[in-house]
Amino acid sequence: MTGKGREVADIMERRKVDILCVQETKWKGSKARNVGGGFKLFYHGIDGKRNGVGVILKEEYSKSVVEVKRVSDRVMTVKLEVEGVMINIISAYAPQVVCKMDEKEKFWSELDEVVDAVPRKERLVIGADFNGHVGEENRGAEEDMGRYCLKVRNVEEQMMVDFSNRMEMAVVNTYFKKKEDHRVKFESERRCTQVVYVLCRRCNLTEIGDSKVLAGDSVAGQHRMVVCKMVLEVKKKRRRVKIERRIRWWKLKEEDCSMRFRKEVKQGLSGGEEALDDWATTAEVIRETARHLDIERKTRRCSGGNCW
Repeated sequence: MTGKGREVADIMERRKVDILCVQETKWKGSKARNVGGGFKLFYHGIDGKRNGVGVILKEEYSKSVVEVKRVSDRVMTVKLEVEGVMINIISAYAPQVVCKMDEKEKFWSELDEVVDAVPRKERLVIGADFNGHVGEENRGAEEDMGRYCLKVRNVEEQMMVDFSNRMEMAVVNTYFKKKEDHRVKFESERRCTQVVYVLCRRCNLTEIGDSKVLAGDSVAGQHRMVVCKMVLEVKKKRRRVKIERRIRWWKLKEEDCSMRFRKEVKQGLSGGEEALDDWATTAEVIRETARHLDIERKTRRCSGGNCW
């Protein structure tokens, strides 16, 4: 990310990207900083020469952050509250193929713990560089991924598929049919790869409208940005309905009703012709008489706005 913050912010603004997970930031520390254009980067890194993860948020979402968990220089979480819905954004960076197996197992153990800690009722989205390929087919993993992938599945991506299966996650990128140019994350003269993926809970997969690689914009060298469109299904709370009672004064135009009303009000005022000095008591006598004679009706009124 060194020297690339403003460039990334410009792409996000131009492409209307609100939230972005970044990996291999190579920034040491656990901070939040503005990267330009109203975007803020929450990041964590231990070594300024390797690894590091972060989450960049548009200004309106940076104000909605309720919690930031910096687990390691490969995993971090930012929790937002949007429209009353809790959304957990996880940025992850898996060890490269050449790394030792114990380092890879440590990464997956950390990711497991973070995902396990997220309540099932909250949204969960993972943006990660898994440094591997899920394969061209989804045979044996139909619940976890779609049919649109690249390359032959390697050991690293089998670990991701296993993770998705046990955590009931879906690999979003693989559910949308795109031409190869919109599926390739990293491109060089020798190879085209798809190693960056977006994951969400299977139960929330219907909220994902699209996912693709931005072919025209590269952030660092041959690396391209992977985006997905998510539309939250927010259940609006019904407003509390207040029941009000209103007297139908027009009923008193009927002579019989008017006579009975006067009689009962007079009796309620202890037989006197004059109203009591205490208006609250007098008003209650009138309302009670109206209820007794059935000339009062109930009306609905919502507190804070119109009913629906």
